[in-house]
Amino acid sequence: MNCEVVAIGTELLLGQIVDTNSSWIGEQLAMAGINSHHQTKVGDNHGRMVAVLREALDRSDAVICCGGLGPTQDDITRGAIAEVMGVELVRDEAIVERIRAMFGSRGRDMPDNNLLQADVPKGATINPAMPGTAPGLICPLTGDDQGKVIYAVPGVPWEMQQMMIEGILPDLQRRSGFRGAIRSRTLRTWGTSESGLAELLDEEIRRLDETGEATIAFLASGWEGLKVRLTAKAADAPSAEQVLDRHEAIVRGVVGDEIIFGIDGDTMESVVLGMLRQRGWTLSVAESLTGGLIGSRLTAIAGCSDVFRGGVTPYDRALKRSLLGCPDVDAVSEEMALAMAQRVCEVLGTDASVAVTGVAGPDPLEGHAPGDVWIATCINGVASAQFLKLPFGREQVRQFTCIQSLNILRLQLRDLG
Repeated sequence: MNCEVVAIGTELLLGQIVDTNSSWIGEQLAMAGINSHHQTKVGDNHGRMVAVLREALDRSDAVICCGGLGPTQDDITRGAIAEVMGVELVRDEAIVERIRAMFGSRGRDMPDNNLLQADVPKGATINPAMPGTAPGLICPLTGDDQGKVIYAVPGVPWEMQQMMIEGILPDLQRRSGFRGAIRSRTLRTWGTSESGLAELLDEEIRRLDETGEATIAFLASGWEGLKVRLTAKAADAPSAEQVLDRHEAIVRGVVGDEIIFGIDGDTMESVVLGMLRQRGWTLSVAESLTGGLIGSRLTAIAGCSDVFRGGVTPYDRALKRSLLGCPDVDAVSEEMALAMAQRVCEVLGTDASVAVTGVAGPDPLEGHAPGDVWIATCINGVASAQFLKLPFGREQVRQFTCIQSLNILRLQLRDLG
C-alpha cells in the first residue's frame, strides 16, 4: 500500500506557513505500516491541483490532501478532487445542519460562505471525525483508478490529526490488509555528532540490514540533540515492543548513557527535573548570558514547581553584586560563574543550581570574544565550572549554552549514583 501526501496552499510555497502537517502525516503512515514515498506542495490553483493529484494517483494507491477545505474563495480542494473523480459537487444538507449547529452553540449565525464546506464530491463519504466546520472527505476512485482513494483533511493541525487517527489510518490499514503492528522508539542523545553515532552503531546497523529484525535511523534535531529511532514490525504490539526492548539495550550498550539522556518525549529539562525529584532536591538558576532561557525551558514542564524554585537573571554585572552578592570580578570568568551558582542556591534556598555567564555576541565584551561561556553548577554546596568556546552566532550560543548547562548537571547527578 503506497500513500502520498499533497499539501495545498499558496502560503506554504511562499514560506508564510511552515508545512509541519506533511511531516506528521508521514510519521503516522510509517508507524501504521503504510509506505509513503512522495510529498508534494501545490498552491491554490485549480488546474495545478488537478495535475498534481493525477500525478500522485499514477504513483500511489492513496493520496492525502491537506488544506483547502475552508469557507473562502481560495478553498478549492473539493472542486479539484471532484474533477479528478469525474463527478459533480453535491451539497450535503446533514453537513449544513451540523455546521449551523456549531455556530449556534457559540451564539452566532452561520455565514453563507460556510455552505461551501458542505459541498461534497458525488460518491464521497465524510470522515467520521469532524472537530471543526470543515468535514474531511474519503473519495474512492472509479474507472482506471478503481480501488484507489483520495482523502481530504483541513490544514488546521489539531483537526487534521483527529481525522487521521479516527478515520484515515483505520481505513488505510483495512484497504492494505496489514494486521500486524509497527512500533518505534526514539533514543534522545546529546554530546556527539550524527557521523559519530553512525560510526559507533555501524556494526549493529549492518546486522539489522541483514536480519530485518528492526531498523535504526538518525534524526538531527538542532539544539534538541540527535535522535536515534528504532522501528520494529511484528505480529502484534507486545511482540514489537519486545523487539524494541532488546535492541534498545544493544544500542545503549554501545553508545552509553553519557550520551543517551532519554527516550521518546523526554527533554533534557524533563530528565534533569526527574533526577532531582527522585532525590527530593530543589533547583535554582542564575542566568546572565541566556537571559532566562533555562528557566523558561524548565517551567514549560508541567509539574516542575516541586523541584524548580526560581531564577535570577542579572544581565548587568552590578546586579550580580546587588542581587546575589557576587564579588566584583570579571563578569565572564570562572570566579564569577562559581559565585553565581553558590549564591543563587543560598538566596533561593535550593539544593542545586546552574549558573551561566558569557558573551553571546556579535561584539566582544570586556576583552572576551563572542562564544566565550562559563557554566557553573552547585550541588549541596559543592560548586564546579566549565569553560566553553562556541563558534556560533548569538542565538546559537544562547541555545547551546542552555542545553549544555542542563546536560552538565544531568551528568553530575548521574555520577552521584
